[in-house]
Formats: sequence, C-alpha cells, structure tokens
Amino acid sequence: MSDLASLAADKTVDETVAAAARVLATAGVPEPRRDAGVLLGHALGAGRVLLLAWPKRRLNAIEAELYRDLVRRRARREPVSRLVGRREFWSMDFVVTPAVLDPRPDSETVVEAVLERVADRAAPLSVLDLGTGSGCLLMALLAELPNAVGVGVDLSRGALDAARDNARRLGFRDRARFLHGDWGRGLAGGFNVIVTNPPYIPDGEIEDLAPEVAGHEPRLALSGGVDGLEAYRRMAPDLAGLLAPNGFAVLEVGAGQADDVAAILGRSGLAVSGRRADLAGIERCLVAEPARICPGGKKGLESSGRTINF
Repeated sequence: MSDLASLAADKTVDETVAAAARVLATAGVPEPRRDAGVLLGHALGAGRVLLLAWPKRRLNAIEAELYRDLVRRRARREPVSRLVGRREFWSMDFVVTPAVLDPRPDSETVVEAVLERVADRAAPLSVLDLGTGSGCLLMALLAELPNAVGVGVDLSRGALDAARDNARRLGFRDRARFLHGDWGRGLAGGFNVIVTNPPYIPDGEIEDLAPEVAGHEPRLALSGGVDGLEAYRRMAPDLAGLLAPNGFAVLEVGAGQADDVAAILGRSGLAVSGRRADLAGIERCLVAEPARICPGGKKGLESSGRTINF
C-alpha cells in the first residue's frame, strides 16, 4: 500500500482520488475509483457528486489523515457501507451496523413482488418482516403503502436496535414495531403481507464468498445450515397460520433454491403462486399463499388482516 503515502495534505481532490483508486485496485477491490470517490466524499462531509465541483480543492492535514484510514480499511476489504455507516435501499438511506446484513439491490425484488399484488396501496394493511435486520424491507413497504403498519422480528438484539434507529430516522416510528423472536414462533396471525430475506448460504460456502461478505457480514444473517435451507424449514410451519385469509408471503431465495423452497412451503400448506427474478435473471423470490386459495391465481389484496396496536 505504498500509494497510501501519496494521500497527503495539500493534494487536490483529483490527485487524491486517483491515488486512492490505485491502492484499492491493487487490493482487488471492485470499482476502485467509485469507492475512492464515495469515501472521499464521506471524509469531506460532502456527497460524491459534489466532489465533481471541487477537482482542485486541496485537502488539509486532518482530512488527509481521515481519508488514509478509510482507504486503508477499504483495501482490507471492509465494505464501504460499514465505513460510511449507511446504505441506500429503495431510495432511502439506512444506518448499517456490524449486527445487520448490508441491504442489497437484489432484495428490492421482494418489495416489487409485494407491490405488484397489492390492488389498493391506500388500504390499511398489516405487514410482517421476519428476520428484519436493518428493517429495509419493512420500511420500503411502509413508504409505498401509506396506511400500512408493520412488525419486524429478529433474533439479533443488535439488529433490532439498528431497525428501531432506522424507523426513527426515516419517520416510521409510529407505524413499525420491532420484536425479539425466532421467526414466527409465538406470534398471533392475521397479517396481510409477510416478507422475509432469511439466511440462505450453505455453511460450507460462506468462507468462499467475497471478503466483504465473509469477513464482515454477521454470520447469523448468512448461515443457512448445511444446504442453505434451514431457515425456510424453521419458518414454513408458521407462515400459513400467520397470514390473513387472503394474505400472501414473499420469500427471498438464493440462486438455484426456488424449487427446493417451494417444496418446503408445500409441505406446510402453502402453494407458490408467483416467482420473480432479479435484474440478473436469477429467481430471487417466491410468492406463497395458503394452498386452499392459491388455485385460480388470485390477485389483488384487500384489507382483512390483523390490527396492530402501537
């Protein structure tokens, strides 16, 4: 990392970003120049776009020292979201901490799948998010469904702290509750919509993931057991009982897991009524309903679910 020495005071923004990008490229970081710009914007308290207006601005000693530390950590493959403390999802900024999975664009497919099936977005719906993490799925849906309320459940108390903080910051504190729990165990039913992005990485494959994931994401949010399907087996028996009569669930799945997860759901009285691929064409989520109402491809959702007291 010899180029770190070039990240010194009195260098211009252009010179600093170019030097940092060389450091990150040498370390194998994908999109090194993008990350170099994001981190410099964070160090200077400005957005990356604003840097374009400052190409000849020179860094002072304090800024240069802060930036060198950020670049050093990124070169060690610490994720950008961990360094800046936030991640954008569904056009909202979420605080991320070491206790939560970094929200990813692929998971927006879950939100899209829900919205496709909601006939009246102004209806007073109830939403359950199992394994809520940062709360990104739940709050993305609350943003699009203005009269909906929701509950996020997580086994990690650290994740719940982050989700509550995000709900407060983003203006959803009065519409979202967060509970410590093991998937759907002990919850009363009647939810119109259930969403979940459970851990689905086979344990033996975690160490082969990108260093940003294997070394920095919480293992609880990654580990799907021997075959990656353990979380689905644990939650499936509770899903049908948690849904309102005309409700549905949307489950994120890993690449190549859709058929196996559909079979697990089928053994618990649920039928898959829809599948949705992400932008890469990978089947990313399944839509499931109680088997008794699935035939006929029922579409559209009315509000006949539970009332959540806040």
